[in-house]
Amino acid sequence: MESIKVKDYMNKRPVTFKALMSLPIALKKMLNAHQTGGPVVDDNNHVMGFLSEQDIIHQLLKMGYYCQGNNTVGDCMHREVVVVSPDESILKLAEDMLPGKPKVYPVCKNGRLLGVVSRRDILKAIATQIDDCFHHPV
Repeated sequence: MESIKVKDYMNKRPVTFKALMSLPIALKKMLNAHQTGGPVVDDNNHVMGFLSEQDIIHQLLKMGYYCQGNNTVGDCMHREVVVVSPDESILKLAEDMLPGKPKVYPVCKNGRLLGVVSRRDILKAIATQIDDCFHHPV
């Protein structure tokens, strides 16, 4: 399992956001993509933040209640983002994903976004490994 790499299971077409995007538009993108968040990228596809459902829920509640507000993704995003390499081991990443850690990690090479890897992607890799173990007798 150590040889299974992040690049083998990452989502290569994740939802992304721009810092100046309005929160209602970001919400629609997030819901349409069925993702719980995504990287905030600049025009060169460099990760500059991360926006999750948790980051925007309170701002959106206020906007919905008062029917006003002009918050942007940049106002709510996390600026310190943990990124992983496409060549990192899925096993190592799974071990690092303790409670309280992010559920989705941007996958970057030379600072540029290649995709994202989530807990669900890691579970798929583990499921494949388990299936292989039980379908190939020793």
